[in-house]
Amino acid sequence: MESNDPVVLLVDPADGRNGHAYKAAIRDLGFQAVSLSTGPSSTAAALSGPAGETSLRADGVEDAVWQVREAGLEPWAVVPARGSTLHVADEIAVRLGLPGNDHTLSWARRNKAAMRARAVHTGVRVPEFRLVDSLDAVAGAAREIGFPVIVKQTMGSGSYGVIVISNAADLDGATKGLAVDWHDRPVKEWLVEQYVRGREYAVNFCSADGAHRLIDIWEYRWPDDRDYDFPLWDIVQIDDSHPDYARVERFCKKALDAFGIRYGPGHIEVKCGGDGDDVYLIELAARFSGGPAVPMWMRHSDLRPFHDAVECFLGRRPDMIDGDHGFRAVLGSVVIRNDDAPGTLVATHGLDTLRALPGVADVLVEFQPGDHVPITDHNMCIPVSASVHGTDRATVLRTLAAARESVRLEIAPDPANPTVG
Repeated sequence: MESNDPVVLLVDPADGRNGHAYKAAIRDLGFQAVSLSTGPSSTAAALSGPAGETSLRADGVEDAVWQVREAGLEPWAVVPARGSTLHVADEIAVRLGLPGNDHTLSWARRNKAAMRARAVHTGVRVPEFRLVDSLDAVAGAAREIGFPVIVKQTMGSGSYGVIVISNAADLDGATKGLAVDWHDRPVKEWLVEQYVRGREYAVNFCSADGAHRLIDIWEYRWPDDRDYDFPLWDIVQIDDSHPDYARVERFCKKALDAFGIRYGPGHIEVKCGGDGDDVYLIELAARFSGGPAVPMWMRHSDLRPFHDAVECFLGRRPDMIDGDHGFRAVLGSVVIRNDDAPGTLVATHGLDTLRALPGVADVLVEFQPGDHVPITDHNMCIPVSASVHGTDRATVLRTLAAARESVRLEIAPDPANPTVG
């Protein structure tokens, strides 16, 4: 190592969307980032750092700790940069005697069935559920719970491998696509749970030594009263004047404590089933939101999310915990979906109009003409999305509506009876 700066160990930055931002924050805070890869990485070359920067590659937790010590490193903090290996960072931190989230609860923060079991044990409300180890058992579990139910792969993410079953007539063929995960690996267990009808929210926190500070709450706005398995349509921040704000914040703080999240970011998804104090935990993870929230915070508030997260893992109490977040706009996001039929994209009309709308930024286009476009039922197949901001909620809602009116997907549907070669 050429630098004499103290070291922060950054776990799996090459495979996480936030790797560059965490590295820059670590350097700004006067530390050297040492990258630790815990598995094969196809993007490591794209995340190369300055000449002389130290990086390690390890096979599991014990090997990682051995390599850190063999290299003579004495890290001041362990910072997780990838959602799927948060548990690895927790284990490394405890072995190095550094701040981290409760490693004994890592599985409960990752596996949906373990998450439900932990919630029941600690009195955090969750929908009624059953764990099944065969898709043939889904029907029986659904009938026990009562329709509608939602079926989930226990290790899925981004709504992949999730399906709503509204009634017994829909059971036939409903679970057809749930046998393998996003990487075509066989799935061995599924969660069948009560479908909670109500308002759904994504809630973002930052924690420093167990002190939890709410950053913001985003409401998933669905266009009608249909049951859904993929909530993204229009998403917009709410404030403390909203009737659900206080009870959602109160519930989520309890959940953070129950799941041992004491340091760094926390992202929680909840549903409010009615007008009483009946909030249900849907998902929880010790990470930042995977959507547009974080880059929008950096543009439209005084937050420095990556700097503050690193400081939390250093055992410090950053401004994000006690200071004014300084939001200068209300934030939102629009998702243009394909809900009609799978097919070949002919054209996406109106993108220039969308980009020109006041308050619209970060227009993301997933598919190009000639690409096959599936039904939009998870995060990895969104045709078009964009960030939206405005001076108030009413402005954001008008911009979301204008954005949706601007874009039209022209898709040639797949043949009804394709020829099998």
